[in-house]
Amino acid sequence: MRAEILSIGTELLLGQIVDTNAHYLASRLADLGIDCLFISTVGDNPARCRETLERALGRSDLVISTGGLGPTEDDLTRETIAAVLGEEPVVDAGLEQELREWFAARGVPMPERNRKQAWLIPSARAMPNPNGTAPGWDVRRGDKRIVAMPGVPREMTYMWEHHVEPTLIAGAVLRSRTLKLLGIGESMAEETLGELVRSTAPTVVTKAKNDGVHVRITDKDADPATMDARIARMEGQVRERLGQYVWGTDEDTLGEVIGRGLSERGWHLATAESLSGGDVARALAEVPGAAAWYARGFVRPAAEVDELTRLIEDLRPVPEVRLVVPHGERDAELRIWTPDRPRSATIRFGSLLEGRRRALLGALDLLRRAL
Repeated sequence: MRAEILSIGTELLLGQIVDTNAHYLASRLADLGIDCLFISTVGDNPARCRETLERALGRSDLVISTGGLGPTEDDLTRETIAAVLGEEPVVDAGLEQELREWFAARGVPMPERNRKQAWLIPSARAMPNPNGTAPGWDVRRGDKRIVAMPGVPREMTYMWEHHVEPTLIAGAVLRSRTLKLLGIGESMAEETLGELVRSTAPTVVTKAKNDGVHVRITDKDADPATMDARIARMEGQVRERLGQYVWGTDEDTLGEVIGRGLSERGWHLATAESLSGGDVARALAEVPGAAAWYARGFVRPAAEVDELTRLIEDLRPVPEVRLVVPHGERDAELRIWTPDRPRSATIRFGSLLEGRRRALLGALDLLRRAL
């Protein structure tokens, strides 16, 4: 199946909002093993919307659009689909009643212009939207399918996950396993994985994230046991090549992994930061139960190692684990002391903004390695 994503909205072309919807949908299609060959963006212009949709239908089996389902005159997705397919939209009585009830539940009258959100054409099935007023359209004509969803991300993701994706994996089970890495970049991780990233069953995808690099292994099969075995085999191969960088899986967070390590040893932690600006303390303090092992966090602008170290060593009792993130202009040496031995790691960066991010990840990686 060949898929295409169509993002509709002039605000996208003006740079007023970032198209996170296309990024999300492309990722989900990759997980499903569906080829996304094109991603197009078009403004709220009737002629250009029609031209873009016609071109998409001419080269793709599945066209997924987001945006343009609102009630205003510049929301043109329904009109465009109807025009391209030569079908006349009419108000569906059931959808109109749902819309009026939605407004009534909030104590406001429904503007008449919202009636267009209750439109349907013969080829379309409405997809419910519990998070907003705009139902989606699931349109099928011959061997072509158009899925039209709202542009609001939380409305779109709900609709995709509950009403679209299940139809694309009908008769099969879809599962993923995510390995989370630190201490290696995405390009190096992919290069190390080599031919594994070209696997189709399961698929292996690397992604740069806020907490490092994720390697996601995804498969689908009517037989869950067969699929689980393939995922497990692939995970073993990935770990053989990148195991030294793996700090967690799936829903793990760095803070939780560090917290478990400290709790298992009965150790307590104090941090003193400069370059990371309190980001380390925030990541640790947000972990449920952190008060049991996180003793204190200091933040001091433009502070060097000695000053930060004294802040911690003045505590009574002195925590068993002490982490220091000093200031730096182009590099910084992060230091940690545990009952075993001291450790350090040097980070280098081109700007203070980059330095702050590298300091956060470097400090957490140093901490989890020490445990």
